[in-house]
Formats: sequence, structure tokens, C-alpha cells
Amino acid sequence: MATNLAIFLKALDEDLPVSIFSFDNHFTIDKMFSFKGDKHEHTVTDLLSGETGNQLLQTGQYGVNFIPSSQNLSQAKKMIKGPMSLARMISTSEMDGILIIDTRPDLDILTENALYAADKVLIPVKDMPSLENCRNIFALFDKRGLDKKSLVLIPCLIDERIKFDGLFADQKTLLRAFAINRGYKCHDTYISKSPKVESLNTNPDGKIYPVLTHGRGTDVHGQFTALARDILADYQATKEPRSLLFHNWLEAENEKERISYEARLGGLNRDCLICKRNILPESIGTAGYYYETSDGIFSGFLEEDCFLKVLSQSIYNIKGQISDEDPTLMLLRESTRDSIFVLRPHPENCSSAVEFRRYDSSGQLLTNRRINYRDHAGGMFHDDRCPLYDIVGTTLSGYGNSFREAFLIIHPVEPGRPDKILQKESYRSFSTIKGSIAAMIT
Repeated sequence: MATNLAIFLKALDEDLPVSIFSFDNHFTIDKMFSFKGDKHEHTVTDLLSGETGNQLLQTGQYGVNFIPSSQNLSQAKKMIKGPMSLARMISTSEMDGILIIDTRPDLDILTENALYAADKVLIPVKDMPSLENCRNIFALFDKRGLDKKSLVLIPCLIDERIKFDGLFADQKTLLRAFAINRGYKCHDTYISKSPKVESLNTNPDGKIYPVLTHGRGTDVHGQFTALARDILADYQATKEPRSLLFHNWLEAENEKERISYEARLGGLNRDCLICKRNILPESIGTAGYYYETSDGIFSGFLEEDCFLKVLSQSIYNIKGQISDEDPTLMLLRESTRDSIFVLRPHPENCSSAVEFRRYDSSGQLLTNRRINYRDHAGGMFHDDRCPLYDIVGTTLSGYGNSFREAFLIIHPVEPGRPDKILQKESYRSFSTIKGSIAAMIT
């Protein structure tokens, strides 16, 4: 149905771009549209990995554009992060005209994405079992709260020789009656069962021939013509297809995120908490860690060397200066890149102790220690406070000499691009980690 519909649409309007790709692995699309000797450098997997759809299209036979099928769809499914991923890809694909997506006959993640992205979904039903399976699609739309107007059943492989006594004289009438009784929309057109049409897919030549050119004179030829005209009329009458609506929504979301990102960036403390040197924006490349209080009041970056020095002296009690080539420093530097640190006034004695926690990148607690700042102030003849306590005091101080009921989280950042942690996906991951840590602490 998908391949023949594409060809009929192109025949009805030669100027209309018609494109197609498949989430099934039977390669019918490739056999129908590939020219002899074609090499397929890209496949639909590249679309799912984020490449622009327009760049992946190949011009095929009958003037239909197609993205070659893939044998690695099971791996490609892992690239799909949610039910609207495909809608997002299509909205930025720069593919004009009509796009037809052929799916598998099951509700896997790729089929769900295609259902949500489509302006019209043609659901072939040939018998009562296939009609029963439609319940799953309609239930899915109900669960997601989506408009079911896009879902249209179309009776297929109808054997006109089968007749019934009573009100429902044939297969198509019976299927339509049951569909309408269940609240399903059913297409006026149906596709007949035809031995001649079936031979176009299974023949000694091992080729696939289109109904348009090789099925003339059959009922199926006229039925596909009627179906294509209906789809074309819908296309011409649709001023705002879902891809455009999603594109506009995406643009609005991107603008909101840009404003949020700039607000996060604008609210940063410009100086390193430890050395007090301005590291934004002139020396942003020296920032190794991002910090933020759990209540969002204080945030900024720390220079990597500064923070490593504090850890080595205040946590691990390493005395004296450490050279850059020292294996101890190298090991410490490597371990901190995969760690998240939390500091807060110790709940039992907040005036003289700091609670130090270290988590791995997944939020699993690795270390939980109490640091008494006078015990780590450089010796009994020194009255300097522990740098960790100074950091907590600067970021979490409250009214008078009190502390706020909050904690400080310190997260490694990408070298040379520390501001990336403030961008949408990275900041969402950071916020998730912060939230899970907050739940554990409280």
C-alpha cells in the first residue's frame, strides 16, 4: 500500500514532492524505487541518529524520493528517546510535499513515533483479527490524550467473491459496520484482493512492479486512484500540517530555552570561589567544575586546579605542594572527573563542621565524611579556616551567622566548554541528579 500510494500520488501531481521510507526490514521500498546499480550510502538509521532527512533522500524510479531501508533497526530503536522524537526529526528535515512512512504491524517505539508524527494514519484491516488489533492503536491514543481524527481504517485484500446472507452482504460492509460500531473512522475506499496484483510482488522475475503501470484494468488500479486523490485533497486542504505545528512549537520551546539559558548564564558568580579570580568570560577554558546551591540562589564555576588543591589538602590531607606530574595528583584529577561532590553545613554542628559527600556520575553515594574545619586548618598554630567551610559559608550563608537549609553541589564540566552544562539537555541531567541527591539527603 505504501509504495503504490506514493507512485499514484506522484502520477496525480508530477510537481508534488513525494517521499517514503520504511521502519520494516523487508526492503520492498528499496526494490520498488532503486535504479539498477544504485549504491545506498545512507539509510533510515541515519535519520534516527539525527541527520537531516532532506540530505538522505535519493531520487528513485517513478519520481519518488526514498530513504533506503536499514538492517540495523533494532539498534536504531535505542536512539529514540521518546514518543515525539520522529516528529522532531521531521519538523527539521526540510522534506517538502508528502512523506509516507511504512511501519511494522506492531506497536514498537518506531511505530508509535510514526503514529504521533502523521497527519493521517491508514490502518489496513483485512479480517476480524486485524480489526481487533486496532484496539491497541486507539487505546494508545487515548492513553496519550491525542486526537484520533488522524486514524483511518481501510479494508484491504477484500475478496469480492465472498458473500453473506443478511444485512452485511460482503467483507467490506461487515468490517465497516464493526469499525463504525466501535467508533472507528473508516475510509470510503477499499482495496480488493486480486491475483494479478499479487503477482506484481511475487513473480519469476524476482521484481516488484507497481499497480499504476502493471495493474491497469483491475479494480485495484481504480481503488488506488481514488485513495490517492483523497490523500492529495487532504494534503491541499491542510494549511498547518503536524510537522509545521511541531516546528512552530519547537521554535517557541527553543526560544524559551534560550531565555532560560541566558538567565542561568547571567546569574552566575563571575569569580572562582577559591582563588577569587574572574574566570568568566575571558578564561572560561580554565573552569573545571560547575557549582549550584540546591535552592538555586548561588551558582558559578570553579577552576580545576583550585578545587583539586582544596580536595588534596582538606579531604585527603596531602601536605605541601604537589607538582603537575605527581601520580597522586594525576589519580585525583582522573577520579574527580567522574565524581559529583556535595557540601553542606553539618546538621549536628553547622558552625564548625562541613558534611562532605562524593557521588559517582549516576548519583550513587561513594563517600560521606564530616570535616571539622579547625582540625584541617594547616596545623595547631594556625587559625585559618578550612577552605571547604569558606566555600559553604560563601554560598549557603543565611540571615546573621546562620546557614540556609540547602546544600552545594559541584559537578565536573566539559573542558573548553563549561557553559554546555547550562544548556537544555545537560542542565536537565544535572537537575535530575541534584533532585535525586536532595531526596537522599532529606
